[in-house]
Amino acid sequence: MDATAFRESVEAAKATELDRLGSSKLLIALTDAALSEEAVLRAAAFSEFLARETFESWAADEPNGEASAVFADVAAQEAEHYERVVDALGEPVEPESVGPMHAYLRDRDDAVERAAAGLVGRGLVSLRTHLQVVGFFVNEADAANADLFRDLRSETEASLSAGLDLLDSVCEDDADWERAQAVAEYVVQLAYDDYADSLTELGVDPKPIC
Repeated sequence: MDATAFRESVEAAKATELDRLGSSKLLIALTDAALSEEAVLRAAAFSEFLARETFESWAADEPNGEASAVFADVAAQEAEHYERVVDALGEPVEPESVGPMHAYLRDRDDAVERAAAGLVGRGLVSLRTHLQVVGFFVNEADAANADLFRDLRSETEASLSAGLDLLDSVCEDDADWERAQAVAEYVVQLAYDDYADSLTELGVDPKPIC
């Protein structure tokens, strides 16, 4: 397997979950149905804060030098994203909990699983989150914040690509690729389950209405 085939395989395996995470219901789940600009920015800031902490911890203890450098770059990017979002929000905020996805990510302890889960699995989810946030601010006629999240989405795509390149480097055999795919898919599933549980608690069906 190579990086291109890997991404295609993960997206194909989790197509339903990714499609639903890319729906307009996502922001309902992330804001507990409080669809205000402040609530959306706050949810985005929480996500960037948690990502910064995850990647900073990986950069600090990763024995693979190439992987550590990639994680440090992504940590710096997530730190910048957090600052840009809280600038738009007008105040710094911190989440009250780590959440299931980042709790799982922080238990990964080798470069293969960290790249696959943190950069690819989480990246695929983040791209869909950013797209929904862009759409929200377009609908609110808030061009500045729509452009902000377009930029963040573009930079997240770049970090996902860096993760794929890293996997090409650190995966030595089919077993590594299989392990990488398993953890990437599991991260998408965790994000989806969290999304679905949040909607269910709000009395909203997470499945699309046809």
